[in-house]
Amino acid sequence: MIAILIPKFPRLKEWAYAGLVFDVIGATYSQIAVGNPLTYTIFPIVILGIIFGSYYLYHKRLTFNSKTINK
Repeated sequence: MIAILIPKFPRLKEWAYAGLVFDVIGATYSQIAVGNPLTYTIFPIVILGIIFGSYYLYHKRLTFNSKTINK
């Protein structure tokens, strides 16, 4: 999680995003496998959406920065 917050180490940041996604998908599957109601899976799915949004904006910022540097 710390690797996502600091501005350096892009490869480590990619691995941190992947690890978070694996953890949240595992948590969602665990809630379903135990037999909990589907309302228990709402929170992990919302967190997964936040992670995907953060990842998308991170890559959008990288492409914007590379375009402004190359001008």
